[in-house]
Amino acid sequence: MIRIAAVGDVHLGSEGRFHRRPELDRLGEHADLLLLAGDLSNFGRDDEARVVAREFSGLPVPVVAVLGNHDHHAGRPEEFAEVLRDAGITVLEGRSTAIDTPGGRVGIAGVKGFGGGFLGGEGSAFGEAEMKAFIGHSRESAEALENALHALDADHRVALTHYAPCPDTLEGEPAELFPFLGSQYLAAAIDAGRVDLAVHGHAHHGSEFGATPGGVPVRNVAEPVLGAAYRVYHLGA
Repeated sequence: MIRIAAVGDVHLGSEGRFHRRPELDRLGEHADLLLLAGDLSNFGRDDEARVVAREFSGLPVPVVAVLGNHDHHAGRPEEFAEVLRDAGITVLEGRSTAIDTPGGRVGIAGVKGFGGGFLGGEGSAFGEAEMKAFIGHSRESAEALENALHALDADHRVALTHYAPCPDTLEGEPAELFPFLGSQYLAAAIDAGRVDLAVHGHAHHGSEFGATPGGVPVRNVAEPVLGAAYRVYHLGA
């Protein structure tokens, strides 16, 4: 059995601390790795990146992250990610990594993802260049996730995103926001990638549990949804 802890949307500021850090220090008793589902900062500034690096480094398990829209706000996502990598945190964007655990080898493929909506309320790459670019970015992100999934050699596969791959985990948010909270293209990539678990954040007022059209379990791990330092999910049980 592989134990995967996950949380997102901790939104740390330049002077902040993760108020649940003491729980993370005991993470090795409950999990084999920790996934961070984006929006780790408020504005994506370098000083906030250093706070995130401090709060999530030195843990007893490997830490794998994707960035969220807040982490992109300052326009320096690569610099933000590099601060985390220097602290030993693996940051994925269209890439994958594999971790050996006592329960087997788990592969994680990650992208931020993007909006676009879901069947019946999805956007279309038609008309203005701005709309084509919006949907085009969503498709490109999903394609990068699918390629990263196919590149994995592992016993189990996990998809880590910030935006949601299904509407189930957005229930509780205003329906008008769904096109800006996730995309059906992410679900298609996850279903094609033979994934065991998909984890995302972004929807603070959403729901924890959902599934892709292909039946892959999806979990919204935004900290406001969990109300906890993390949630642990089991693979191979």
